Amino acid sequence: MAIDAGAESIATVAEKAPVTAERKVRTDLDDYLPKPYLPRAMVAPDMENVNGTRGHKHQDMSVLQQHVAFFDQDSDGIIYPSETFRVIVHLTMSYATLPTWMPSFSFPIYIKNIHRAKHGSDTSTYDTEGRYIPANLENMFSKYARTVPDKLTRFELAASKMEWGVLYFLAKDENGYLSKEAVRRCFDGSLFDYCAKARASAKKTE
Repeated sequence: MAIDAGAESIATVAEKAPVTAERKVRTDLDDYLPKPYLPRAMVAPDMENVNGTRGHKHQDMSVLQQHVAFFDQDSDGIIYPSETFRVIVHLTMSYATLPTWMPSFSFPIYIKNIHRAKHGSDTSTYDTEGRYIPANLENMFSKYARTVPDKLTRFELAASKMEWGVLYFLAKDENGYLSKEAVRRCFDGSLFDYCAKARASAKKTE
């Protein structure tokens, strides 16, 4: 069946590439979200939350900076291994974020330069400057969420090759799903605050 030239230019499925039919992308995002392909600097919206996380303060930081700022316990703009207890992360990310060429053996991560540490195996939901691209979050779920449209099972998460094992165990629901809302809130960092408050509240009731 021939496709006219105009339709070919916006086709999302190629007949000889079956994976393009298996992993569908959203073609209706404009109906729900203004300019879904426009990278957002400070807010992480999706189709259900066009203004991002309600009540979340961006502090004039990029979405990627917000993602890591939770771990800056003393709010000095620098995250040390003692604040995260994840030395391996600091070993791999610290140098890229340093303000100088000289390495630091305290392995700090500078929040203002976190975009330099963005790695190639991610979902591309952050651009190279740390802005958030809503369409890429939506497409992650349209491609891989087969059981429930806005949730991922641990098997779907593994099939997508996303490095989110920790997020899955932190934010899965009672049915074992990782929701799109949890993933979106992970991107803007508000999920970490939510989990910390929930844990603190649980400890008070014990």
